[in-house]
Amino acid sequence: MQKEEMRWPNGGKKKKAAEQVSWPPHPPDSLSLLTLSLSLYATLRSLSTPHTPRVNSGSIMNKFRFGDSDESASDLDDDTTGLPFPEPLSRASFLSPDFDPAKYLSSLTNRHQSLEDLRQELRELDQSLSRELLDLVNENYQDFLSLGVALHGGEEKVEQVRVGLLAFQRDVQAIRDKVEARYQEVQQLIEEKKGIRRNANIGRALLDFADRVEELERRLMIGGDASNHQKSSTDQFDEDSDPGLLDSESEEDSDDEELPNGAHAAPLVSLKRLEHHIQKYVYLTRLSSRIGDQHPFLLNQQPRLSKIRSAVLLDLKTALEQASHAGEKRDTKTLAVLRLYKLMGEDTSAVTALKNLKL
Repeated sequence: MQKEEMRWPNGGKKKKAAEQVSWPPHPPDSLSLLTLSLSLYATLRSLSTPHTPRVNSGSIMNKFRFGDSDESASDLDDDTTGLPFPEPLSRASFLSPDFDPAKYLSSLTNRHQSLEDLRQELRELDQSLSRELLDLVNENYQDFLSLGVALHGGEEKVEQVRVGLLAFQRDVQAIRDKVEARYQEVQQLIEEKKGIRRNANIGRALLDFADRVEELERRLMIGGDASNHQKSSTDQFDEDSDPGLLDSESEEDSDDEELPNGAHAAPLVSLKRLEHHIQKYVYLTRLSSRIGDQHPFLLNQQPRLSKIRSAVLLDLKTALEQASHAGEKRDTKTLAVLRLYKLMGEDTSAVTALKNLKL
């Protein structure tokens, strides 16, 4: 005999109760499963913690509200304070000078509102503004008409104001022209003053140049009355001469010196005095460059300056020849004379003098 089988709604097969018992006999609902889960949870808690009181599943169930209760549904419908309902659009948001519609719409992302509702609200706001504008015009219509009547004939007043402004503009332009002319005159006088001051400085420099040339000619005994001023120039040199690069060298006061071979030489050239002459000559050349070598007065003084240069080079050549006969001081005095050549800027003349010198 074949075993009896029973079919479930899902198409499965069920064996006889003697062989296998299935539990529960019908599918449980959600409320039963939740109640069973809470009961099991309370049982496990009581077993794991003996001192903890048992959980009353009935009290826990009272804390939950389910959708199948009419009272719970009505409570949820009435309690709408927590929902993010949108606030009315503010007119102040549209008054910004740099109002951007896209940016404004992007700031409304947190509103619990559909796009169609937002569009409808904007339409209502636009209609409200139109009505207010119409009411404003209707209320002040008589004032608008009075304003038009008051403006009638105002062309004459505007013309009077325009004529007054043109007269004021002409007066301001006349004053501006006078100030500009005075400014140009002052600028011209300032430039003229600068030119006079510059010419005065050049004149003083030229006078100083002439005085120094004349003084150096006296010291070098250049000119017709050089012999008369020889003693005075020597005394003046002794008064205002400063120690130079030859302070360490001793100079003999005698006019003659006996050479090692017993012969008498020409009067010695004082290296200190020669250095002083060279410094004055170098100052004259620099002063001439500062004033301008092409100045007519300086061009006229070039012959005198050339004579001074020749006289100084002649003294340097004589000093170099005397240094070659100085015995033990020969090298020291020769180097001193060569330094004077370098101070004067005549390196080429120094090389020529050394070549012509018979050592």
